[in-house]
Amino acid sequence: MARSIKNISIIYDAINQENTFSCGDFISGRLILEVRKETKIDSLLIKAKGKARALWTERYGQVTVVYYDKEKYFTLENYIIQEEKGDGQDFQTLLTGSGETYSNIVVPGIHEYPFTFQIPQGQAPELDMPSSFKGTSGKIFYTLEAKLSRSMRAPSKTKTKFTFISKTDPLIPDLMEPQFGIKEEKMKVFNSGNVAMNIRTERIGYLQGEGLKITAEIGNNSSRNIVPKFRLYQKQSFFARGNRRVYTKNVLKEAGETISASTHQTVTKVLTIPNSVCPTILNCKVVHVEYRLKVYLDIPFAAKDPEVKLPVVILSADSEFGKMVSIWPPS
Repeated sequence: MARSIKNISIIYDAINQENTFSCGDFISGRLILEVRKETKIDSLLIKAKGKARALWTERYGQVTVVYYDKEKYFTLENYIIQEEKGDGQDFQTLLTGSGETYSNIVVPGIHEYPFTFQIPQGQAPELDMPSSFKGTSGKIFYTLEAKLSRSMRAPSKTKTKFTFISKTDPLIPDLMEPQFGIKEEKMKVFNSGNVAMNIRTERIGYLQGEGLKITAEIGNNSSRNIVPKFRLYQKQSFFARGNRRVYTKNVLKEAGETISASTHQTVTKVLTIPNSVCPTILNCKVVHVEYRLKVYLDIPFAAKDPEVKLPVVILSADSEFGKMVSIWPPS
């Protein structure tokens, strides 16, 4: 016996080239219902939701402990068709904002039901929602979900994700301030002399797609040739039940030219931050996304390469910070 409901799906309309949404934006689309034969529907509901969750397991001997936590940002819903309590007659429900009514008796064919939601607007920067993100032990996700209910049958459901980008800058002071780091180390065992480096970046905050300029003054007063290396990496932190799990992931890795023994050199390197990289996320209870710049000297036979780490905050190109960067440095 063929199923009455052949397919149910959701299509939403892009509002920009990147197909992303932010606080206050309207997300509109259509719920598509394909029916094989005349069907009576009890209810047809569409929701817009935003939430985050962290989930991982750890082994302690023979015991496996599950760490889980979640954070909910919003749930918006519209009933396209909603059952009315009463005399049992066929019913119609108004879809808010559409100006149309829809019968609960659906004839064979393809039916489209328009919808529109406005993504909630935070009242303050700290109340803004975090950007979409999928990590190793957690994620931040925004979805459109539909549910069709009929008497004596399992509900038909569908879901699609959309990408949310926060345009609110993290509450971090001095995003425009330059960063400095100094490291000096004496060589041991198979090497002699010492090495030193003075690392500078123009500021702590950068936009997606922007160049991160690094100036490294390197003194190689050792007996070995050394190679300066540059690494931008992402630090993912997940929180649940008072515990924290951390992962790191390389975003960019580049090497400079070899610096000969007993020489001093100033090296300039520009790392172009990918447009696709997730902005820094600090306004989520269960997931944090941070970035670090690591500059280190690759020294043959060294027990440990000397390094300098500096914080980097990555922001959406459409953020308020982006407006500051467009006129920086001041004339």
